[in-house]
Amino acid sequence: MKLGMIGLGRMGANMAQRLMKGGHAVVGFDPQPAARKDLEGKGAQPADSLAALVAALPAPRTLWLMVPAGEITDSSLDTLLPLLAAGDTIIDGGNSFYKDTLRRAKHFAEHDIAYVDCGTSGGVWGLEEGYSLMIGGEKAAVERVRSLFEALAPTKELGWAHVGPVGSGHFTKMVHNGIEYGMMQAYAEGFSILRHKAEFDLDLQQVAEIWRYGSVVRSWLLDLTADALKKNPNMSGIAPYVADSGEGRWTVDEAIELNVPAPVITQSLIERLRSRDKDSFTDKLLSAMRNEFGGHPIKKE
Repeated sequence: MKLGMIGLGRMGANMAQRLMKGGHAVVGFDPQPAARKDLEGKGAQPADSLAALVAALPAPRTLWLMVPAGEITDSSLDTLLPLLAAGDTIIDGGNSFYKDTLRRAKHFAEHDIAYVDCGTSGGVWGLEEGYSLMIGGEKAAVERVRSLFEALAPTKELGWAHVGPVGSGHFTKMVHNGIEYGMMQAYAEGFSILRHKAEFDLDLQQVAEIWRYGSVVRSWLLDLTADALKKNPNMSGIAPYVADSGEGRWTVDEAIELNVPAPVITQSLIERLRSRDKDSFTDKLLSAMRNEFGGHPIKKE
């Protein structure tokens, strides 16, 4: 199959390479000329515009978007729509909010263009290890592009599935990322407790290595944690600031909407927000309250 890849950031470029290794031809577009040139050097056909990308593909066309969620996805789709025809297929492999996916799919369905949402996990390791793919869309549309998922997944049979109708792929990936928030927070807190037990002088990387084998807390995330501790045992030069790209917030919002208690995921999101407050008015006011009602001392800046 020959397909168009839109968005050649690190993950998009890696996915394009894996698709080519799986026997697919890729035409790639990215607004950055350097990204297009880099992928061309790896065997893809570059396109310098979305119009050129569409023109280079045989009908019915398949286009895979790997662009940031939100406005960039919408603007890319707005540009693409008049260039496409009935029978074409759009695959959104980014971390779009599932309600946006439902809106977009409905709009494209009015033009007889299939819309498939693919929640994609695997990060920078996906090129070598394969990607975990959670796919939503009409069964016929997913089957038409099945060979793409088989090429991207760890094996043809494992690591991917058609999980349900349009929107379900991105919804599943959203919850996946919420769980990831909680797991990361638990590991980080646990290792922090170990580090603060100064009299034991624990080697955190050694502990991580022990837990990687036989322990009920072993995971690929722990493998990566062990690597990080080996490279930088004291986390030197890293600011205590943790970003989020939206999926945790969406998961918490959905949990509230569904009346599902999700305290671990919610608190892990709150901790990320807390990491960004370098001059916490909240903590200052708490200290002042303790002083007011109990005469407890206030630590000065």
